[in-house]
Amino acid sequence: MSFVGSGPGDPGLLTLRAAALLAEADIVILDRVLRGPALTGLVRPGAEVVEGSLADDGTPLSQSARSKRLVDAAKHAARVVRLMDGDPATFTGLVEEAAACRKAGVAYEIVPGVSAVSAVPAYAGIPLTDARSRSVHVVKGHMAHVDWASHAQPDATVVVVGDADAVADAALSLVGAGRDAATPIAVTSQGTTTAQRTVVSTLGDVNRALRGARLAEPVLAVVGEVVAHREGLSWFESKPLFGWQVLVPRTKEQAGALSAELRRHGAVPHEVPTISVEPPRTPQQMERAIKTLFEGDYQWIAFTSVNALRAVREKLEEFGLDARVFAGVKVAAVGEQTAAALRAFGVVPDLVPCGEQSGAGLLEDWPEFDDDHEGGRPRNRVFLPRADIATETLAAGLVELGWEIDDVTAYRTVRAAPPPAETREAIKTGGFDAVVFTSSSTVRNLVGIAGKPHASTAIVCIGPQTAKTAEEHGLRVDVLAPAPSVAALTEALAEYGASLRLAALEHGEAVWRPSQRKGARRSKAK
Repeated sequence: MSFVGSGPGDPGLLTLRAAALLAEADIVILDRVLRGPALTGLVRPGAEVVEGSLADDGTPLSQSARSKRLVDAAKHAARVVRLMDGDPATFTGLVEEAAACRKAGVAYEIVPGVSAVSAVPAYAGIPLTDARSRSVHVVKGHMAHVDWASHAQPDATVVVVGDADAVADAALSLVGAGRDAATPIAVTSQGTTTAQRTVVSTLGDVNRALRGARLAEPVLAVVGEVVAHREGLSWFESKPLFGWQVLVPRTKEQAGALSAELRRHGAVPHEVPTISVEPPRTPQQMERAIKTLFEGDYQWIAFTSVNALRAVREKLEEFGLDARVFAGVKVAAVGEQTAAALRAFGVVPDLVPCGEQSGAGLLEDWPEFDDDHEGGRPRNRVFLPRADIATETLAAGLVELGWEIDDVTAYRTVRAAPPPAETREAIKTGGFDAVVFTSSSTVRNLVGIAGKPHASTAIVCIGPQTAKTAEEHGLRVDVLAPAPSVAALTEALAEYGASLRLAALEHGEAVWRPSQRKGARRSKAK
């Protein structure tokens, strides 16, 4: 049994030990904060995830009921992780639950975590101490018999953990105990997550400010002159895409890297599968091509997507082959993303287009036919594994250059099922700030299964061909990546978000996210 601190919300704040235990766990017992999609990739497939804080009807479990659920799990599995919000030793039920384990003869360990007491202020840009602050006082909201006079010194930083009502009561009590009503207070909701919001007020006015803000729980408040540092240190909430709801219509297998980059810029990605990648209906064509590759009859193999490489790898593994089969064959990649996947496979591409990273760009840089002979046979053959709906630009161009093409269907792209009704509604009504298209097929399929995005939503495209398809579907492209890569795509969107923020600030406007400005005309495409 492991009591593991999960941190205050950001999965990136998990310790290495915590991540290792989650990856090995048979049963994971949840607390209130780290759950759902945030656990994706942390918990091994097949592990049982158990609710630790709520009963089946959604009501909070009593302390004794939580302890019983924990002990029962420990008796049925060798590796149990009990997640505890923040740090297990700070404002949790650790003492009671550990006592229940000890009484039941269950051995346990305690893995410290990052406490919300320090992490949330840091994410809000507020240090707990400075040259004027001599002490830090931490108070649990709604605690009886708190000696507020001991927290009323003007050089003390007071951290209040609880809900909005507890913060309002604490502010009133501090003023009553002699703390100046003009003392700054910052109240942060859902700290360290992309839903974080911070309200800055004074002890005398915070009750009114909180009523107007309607902050979601949990909240944490910092009282003291240190709050003044927020203006210069607010690094998290000032990210260029902070709070942006971004639709990611991709295959499930490919959404991870893009979503991670969006989160790095502060966005909240919503992955919607629009394409399902499936094997070809009959395997014979691919099998013949793999045999020809093994026999050395190809001079080139051209990969026009990561999916094509994945399909070839899977077929090679099926025959007990690996990257060594590419020895003596020249390898082309349509762009840097595909080239990176090749290098990860142990293959260094011989050709990546210098200009436009597309089939047309690859064709522009394709070398003239080299009459390479081996055993008396001219090797003018090119293996071109592609999707069933791929365009003919590259294949037709290579034929014109004198190459013999084995144009092989390596995989099929099938339109996915429509997303949930609430997602479709958000797409049509402007609930998303941006939608990121990474191929022409993602444009066609999203419009096909969910309809056109609202006119206020920023349309982001990875390349000219994708942008052209978007425009053909009546969409106005706001952001065009300078290079067809995940990094370039997200950087371009981040620059666009920063420009909207700057323009709004220059005009004295409080909002700049597209979903907040549905009536406004979008800026010209970049």
